[in-house]
Amino acid sequence: MKPYVAPEGPPFLPEGLFAGKVALVTGGGTGLGLAISTRLGRLGAKVACASRDVEHHRELLARGERDGFEVLSLACDVRDAHAVRRTVREVVERWGGLDVLVNNAAGNFIRPSLALAPRAFDTVIDIALSGVFRFSREAGRVMRERGGGAIVNVSAPYACVGKPGVIHSACAKAGVETLTKTLAAEWAGYGIRVNAISPGPFQSRGAADRLWPSEELERAVLEQIPLGRFGTVEEVAELACLLASPAAAWVTGTIFLADGGWSLPRPLVDPGERGVDRRKS
Repeated sequence: MKPYVAPEGPPFLPEGLFAGKVALVTGGGTGLGLAISTRLGRLGAKVACASRDVEHHRELLARGERDGFEVLSLACDVRDAHAVRRTVREVVERWGGLDVLVNNAAGNFIRPSLALAPRAFDTVIDIALSGVFRFSREAGRVMRERGGGAIVNVSAPYACVGKPGVIHSACAKAGVETLTKTLAAEWAGYGIRVNAISPGPFQSRGAADRLWPSEELERAVLEQIPLGRFGTVEEVAELACLLASPAAAWVTGTIFLADGGWSLPRPLVDPGERGVDRRKS
């Protein structure tokens, strides 16, 4: 797969936007999580990265050293409530609080429903939905005492409509969107905002390996995107950081879709020549 290079332009978010803030990103060492962690760090945040394998944090640690932002590498399985509680406590002990949580850790792969083992279904739900609740609850307790904070969850466009082949992920993400709205309503009085981003197909090695591992499948997915290209992790990360920032201080309980039109209805006919009205006015 040839990586898409987005047109360069001035950065949307200003430097120092998260100066003095503490952020925690689950699954923050690879793919989209790495892009979000990196962007938060470059915008001034201290960044804690939590995932099962700390070997995945090598690139983020290198970027932090190179670009001058602090990184805390933590091993944590989001399926373990005690490990989640310990991870949040370590962040607070290290930096005195927690201002931003990004629930990015998830699991996904293509498997027809009749061939999907119940244990595999349960595992994805436990990671991508229950894990979001566990981290949100622990972070919410800290943010309540701190006077507020921002939580950004990662959903998917098929959460609302389903998608053949990924019933496990679709069910988990549907739950994440409901969780997002419910916590936003419950925690608004504490100054805690809860939102979600819903990215469509974007360029990342992990997504490509799991969801469109061949050039044929890649072309098939690309043909479904009206804007004609995959997104980039940097574009999605920018949206996540926007929702976590003071620029979105009056935004909570929302699901922000970013998919290049992937979830839009398809035309019934070719909208090209056959869609042109040749009658004279």
